[in-house]
Amino acid sequence: MNQHEQLIEKFYTAFQQKDWQTMQSCYHEEVTFSDPAFQSLKGKEAKAMWHMLAVSAKNFSLTFSQVKADDRKGSCHWEAAYSFSRTGRKVLNKIDAHFEFKEGLILRHIDHFDFWKWTRMALGTPGILLGWSPLLQNKVRATAVAGLKKFMSENATYD
Repeated sequence: MNQHEQLIEKFYTAFQQKDWQTMQSCYHEEVTFSDPAFQSLKGKEAKAMWHMLAVSAKNFSLTFSQVKADDRKGSCHWEAAYSFSRTGRKVLNKIDAHFEFKEGLILRHIDHFDFWKWTRMALGTPGILLGWSPLLQNKVRATAVAGLKKFMSENATYD
């Protein structure tokens, strides 16, 4: 296993333990993160997102597999099971992650998952009926970003 595969394993092992500090230590200062909900986070925003998710996770478990990396890029598959905080509904999110590295750390992290499937699990009927629509998806994104901004403003670490 090479150093970047070890880094990916370190990141997700820390997430399994909700150890956001170790997760953050895997990220380069210039990191960018993107997924269907948080579309373009940079630096402290990306680090704060994992902090927020780790401390708010309820009924949480995570598995990861298919870790692959070379000296520039990497990938893995991970699955998170949890209760969505806003509705209490159970979610099993299946995610494919892609990474780019710089100076032995994660520089770019992109997660791909089926957003409509996620809205159906997390939101129930509204997600089933409208989870495919840009209107609902943009509302979910705006709520996620607002929650992150509030979290960051309440934690001096992110000033």
